[in-house]
Amino acid sequence: MSQRTSVDQIAYLDAAAATTIGRDYKRRAVDALDLRPGHAVVDVGCGPGTDLGRLADAVRPDGLVVGVDRDGRMLAEAARRVAGRSGIDLRAGDAHALPLDDASMDRVRIDRVLMHVDDPATVLAQVRRVLRPGGVLAVTEPDWDTLAVADDDVETSRRFARFVAGRVRNPTVGRDLVRLSVRAGLRVRSVEATAVVFEDFGTADRILGLRRNSARAVTAGELTDTDAQAWLGRLTAGPLLASCTLYLVTAEAG
Repeated sequence: MSQRTSVDQIAYLDAAAATTIGRDYKRRAVDALDLRPGHAVVDVGCGPGTDLGRLADAVRPDGLVVGVDRDGRMLAEAARRVAGRSGIDLRAGDAHALPLDDASMDRVRIDRVLMHVDDPATVLAQVRRVLRPGGVLAVTEPDWDTLAVADDDVETSRRFARFVAGRVRNPTVGRDLVRLSVRAGLRVRSVEATAVVFEDFGTADRILGLRRNSARAVTAGELTDTDAQAWLGRLTAGPLLASCTLYLVTAEAG
C-alpha cells in the first residue's frame, strides 16, 4: 500500500505471509491451481520467492516453476532463497509482457500483484496468451474499498480507509477479477470472497499500516493529528476489529 524500499517491502511481504491470514489464503490459492507432477507453472510477480518452493514441491519431480518479477533486488532475494533447488527458473520481466512463449504454461498464479500494475487487463491478456488450452489461473486480490475499522469515531475510520484505498493504484481490482478474466478470454471456474478479519492491533498495524498510514493521512490533511492520535489510542487499547474483502478467482483457458 505504501512506497517502501525493497528491503522494507521484503520484510513486509514476509510478515504478511507469516500471519494466520496469509498462510490460509495462500494455501487455498495453491490448492485452487490443482498442481500435478510435471506441470509448468508461473508465479507472476514472485517477489522474494515466498511461494516458489511450495509450488516446486507440488510439481516435482519433472515440473517447472517460473518466477517472474521486474524488481532485480526481489529476484536476487528469490535466487538466494531457492539456491540449490531444481526445477525453478527466475526471470526478469514485466507482467504486461511476460517473458514466456505462447501456450507454454499449465498454471498461472498471481498474488496481490494486479492492484499495483498499470493495466490489469493487459496482464490478464498475457496470462491467456501463455496458458495452454485447459490451463488454469488462480488470482488473489483485495478490494480496498471494503476496508473497515471499527471505532466510536466512525468518520475517522472512514477517512483512514479512504486514504488507504487511495494509495493503491487499482484498489477495487478484487471485485473486477471476474469481468477482467472473461474479457481476457478466460472461463471463470470459481469465485471466493473472504472477509479478512484482524482482531489484534499488532497484526492489523503490520498489514494495514494503522500507525504509518494515519500519520501520512495527517500529513496529507485527511485527518487531524488530534483525531488520529485518539483513534490510535482506542485501537491500541482494544478490542480491535478490522476487515477487508479478499477475492480468489480461478479461471481456465479454453
